[in-house]
Amino acid sequence: MASQKAIDNAMRLRYVRAIERFHKSITSYLTSTADLTKEGYVKKIESALKLLLKVEEIVLYKGDLQELQKLVQKMIAYRESEKEIGEIKEDILYLSNQLEKTKNARRYKKEKHSRSIYEEWE
Repeated sequence: MASQKAIDNAMRLRYVRAIERFHKSITSYLTSTADLTKEGYVKKIESALKLLLKVEEIVLYKGDLQELQKLVQKMIAYRESEKEIGEIKEDILYLSNQLEKTKNARRYKKEKHSRSIYEEWE
C-alpha cells in the first residue's frame, strides 16, 4: 500500500493537471473560435468544469500554480459577469500571457557578461 505522502503527491499532481487542462481548453477556445459569444463561452466553461469538479481541490503552495488557480477561478467567475465577451477574452488572454511570461522568466536567464566566458579560450 502506498504511503500517505505518495497519495497526497498523486492527488496534487492530478489537481494541477486538471486546472492546466481547464486553462488550456478555455484559452484555446478564446483564441481559435472565430465567432465568440457569451453563450458559447458559458457552455465551454460548463463542459470544462465538469471534468475539473471530478478532481478534489488541493491547496497549492507554489506561486505559479497559485496564480493559475486564481486565473481559473476568474474564468469561472466570468460566466456570471455582465462583461462583453470581447472584454472577457482580452482580460483572460492578458492574464494568461503574464503567467507564461513569469514562468519563462525563470526558465531562461540572460548571460550578463557573455564575453568574459570566452576570454579564457583566447
